[in-house]
Amino acid sequence: MRCPYCGHENTRVIDSRPAEENNSIRRRRVCDECNKRFTTYEKVETIPLIIIKKDNNRESYNREKIESGVMKACHKRPISADQLTGIVDEVETEIYAREEKEIPSTVIGELIMDKLKDIDTVAYVRFASVYREFKDINTFMDELKKVLDK
Repeated sequence: MRCPYCGHENTRVIDSRPAEENNSIRRRRVCDECNKRFTTYEKVETIPLIIIKKDNNRESYNREKIESGVMKACHKRPISADQLTGIVDEVETEIYAREEKEIPSTVIGELIMDKLKDIDTVAYVRFASVYREFKDINTFMDELKKVLDK
């Protein structure tokens, strides 16, 4: 780290501690040349995630949209709040693990359906009916047949 006072390249960290509710690290430093002290803050840089919608519009990632969709699908089903949070956490982890700046909403929808299928088939079918936009009873029945066959 370059000293802001004399520009010397060698500085030492003399104290480190968490800052901003553990979202960053405050480091107290001293310059080896001029002996002046200064403080730096380190913060993890996150890549803003953009979602590509079905109509090719783009919008910022919003966890609350996933939570809302999962909660609607699981309404009046025997699924605990911890399970709902777990589904959303797992989907979010998989999204960020891809390390992509843009991700299609279809990928997110498929991840959610995979998680719901393992927990509750009714919630899965509810989510799939909205996500896949069933146009008539035949497409709905085709999806039900897939579930029953497995």
